[in-house]
Amino acid sequence: QVQLVESGGGLVQAGGSLRLSCAASGRTFSNYAMGWFRQAPGKEREFVAAIKWSGGSTYYADSVKGRFTISRDNAKNTVYLQMNTLKPEDTAVYYCAARRFPVEVDRPSLYSYWGQGTQVTVSS
Repeated sequence: QVQLVESGGGLVQAGGSLRLSCAASGRTFSNYAMGWFRQAPGKEREFVAAIKWSGGSTYYADSVKGRFTISRDNAKNTVYLQMNTLKPEDTAVYYCAARRFPVEVDRPSLYSYWGQGTQVTVSS
């Protein structure tokens, strides 16, 4: 049973930083991609960033490129999302997700496993 547990959300002023963590358990993730998605009130869930566990290739939405960094810690089975220069439009619930044998990584429908989400609020 795959479990994904996010942490690290909170309230921050515009221009500030937060680091989200996603602790993964339940199986070996070497054939998986881990993704971060977000959903603001009244909007669809959107892709933020992804990393392929094997090889470490990373992918970013244009809206966060240069500000956010996704990384992984193999020993801890944990994926991180470092968010810098945060903007009010980054306010959303952020979700960690996992999919096996990834080719595409940016569509929520491709992911089989999801965490419960963590709220990020950026004040202006």
